[in-house]
Amino acid sequence: MSEPMHAVVVDPSAGSGPEALTWSEAVRPVAKAGEVLVRVTAAGVNRADLLQRQGHYPPPPGASGVIGLECSGTVAALGEDVEGWSVGDECVALLAGGGYAEYVAVPAGQVVPPPPGVDLVTAAGLIEVAATVVSNLDAVRLVPGETLLVHGGAGGIGSFAVQYAHQLGATVIATAGSAAKLARCRDYGADHALSHRDDWASAVKDLGGADVILDPIGAKYLTDHVRLLRRGGRLVTIGMQGGRVGELDLGALLARNGTVTATGLRGRPLAEKAEICASVRDRVWPLIASGAIRPAPTTVVPVAEAARAHALLESGETDGKIVLTVG
Repeated sequence: MSEPMHAVVVDPSAGSGPEALTWSEAVRPVAKAGEVLVRVTAAGVNRADLLQRQGHYPPPPGASGVIGLECSGTVAALGEDVEGWSVGDECVALLAGGGYAEYVAVPAGQVVPPPPGVDLVTAAGLIEVAATVVSNLDAVRLVPGETLLVHGGAGGIGSFAVQYAHQLGATVIATAGSAAKLARCRDYGADHALSHRDDWASAVKDLGGADVILDPIGAKYLTDHVRLLRRGGRLVTIGMQGGRVGELDLGALLARNGTVTATGLRGRPLAEKAEICASVRDRVWPLIASGAIRPAPTTVVPVAEAARAHALLESGETDGKIVLTVG
């Protein structure tokens, strides 16, 4: 007989806004072979969660329909063939879904210990941004001495990308929307901080353009981004905050020997995600433990108030990460 738990459920009759989220009874998952059952302490909130709530980003086949792409917690049970974990161990997990709940079942390769010295609530907002940035900057081969352009440099993805690229030896150009957020970008290590409310594209051009652009905006900035690529430059799109359909000037791209690519993390094969999580554990956690990379400021919201958390993220008024406390 299935055991109950509570999870955040989307009520379609309430529309597609934050008010559609309710903390309701659900069926507790069971750890299958190769999986770890995590009792959730906290879950990170990401922009992809907003899209799922709106009906634009369904989970991959077989994944939980509950929203939530990352969590922290303790091991509650182990499926067959899982080694290296014991019930009660603290952990963080990269998810295809299911984070906004009391329990979630996760492939063991996507479960890693939290960074040393980081509490579980803060840790809940780290693995999705770290996995996204590391996997994408690896894919486009950012190397020391190159210039990276990243938008939203005071946000969750942006603040991590600024610090990680700085540690790689890149020159970092970051954009943000207020004087306070621009100051935060510089504090994270951005060499240049530009207001996206001004003519940021002309300012980047005056700085000589970028070798790599990490782009969460999509269509709205596509033309500018291609024109800002240096010869051999790489544009990698990881989000569509500015729309999904844009015009690509192939002549401008050809003149630069440029590359335009787009990647997602959620639907990758399990082996790929396990490799990414291992890279985060081995390469990023030591940087956090040493203080070379600082976790972004965390806004904490109880999971029963997930609607408020989504409204906060949509407002753009918060810095860093929003995390839902569950356990």
